[in-house]
Amino acid sequence: MSEIRTICVYCGSGRGSEPAFVEAAVALGRALVEAGIGLVYGGGNIGLMGTIAHTVLENGGHVTGIIPEFLKSRERMLDAVQETIIVPDMHTRKRLMFDRADAFVALPGGIGTLEELVEQMTWAQLGQHTKPILMLSVKGFWRPLLQLFAHMRGCGFIRPGLELSYLVAEQVDEVIPMLRKAAARMPDTPRGRVAAIEQRF
Repeated sequence: MSEIRTICVYCGSGRGSEPAFVEAAVALGRALVEAGIGLVYGGGNIGLMGTIAHTVLENGGHVTGIIPEFLKSRERMLDAVQETIIVPDMHTRKRLMFDRADAFVALPGGIGTLEELVEQMTWAQLGQHTKPILMLSVKGFWRPLLQLFAHMRGCGFIRPGLELSYLVAEQVDEVIPMLRKAAARMPDTPRGRVAAIEQRF
């Protein structure tokens, strides 16, 4: 796989405590449109989710929202997107988000964002996909997770042959070039994986 046409963005349904989080969501939305890349996201109209979706739409980009029926009111489903897919449960949502995306980016978020990010890492670790996974560590947001990975590695639970494949960017303008570079060197075999880019803090 060498072309990235859509990116799935995982992010919070809240705005977070730092203005930089919202600024990053806006900047990433604009960057997607400028690069001709569509957004796949969780379908909500609030928090960072709503921010990036509105930004992509306002700049003429394409948005696919995937949301479970039970979250339509809680996350205030955004009706203005070009494609909305309503699914019965979270498992179906995550699978469709995976199917529709060529790469994954995690902005700051809560436990749901973390769960979605780690699931993609797990699938890649087990050889189930080769799609690039990137954490946008705005104001160092993801550093504690990277430290936990280092701890797991040091304790022997992330072992040679089962390394994690991920990218880390601290600036929005790094995101798309890093993803494209990673995608260009990925093998086409379903079990191929890019080498892990280890960040040690």
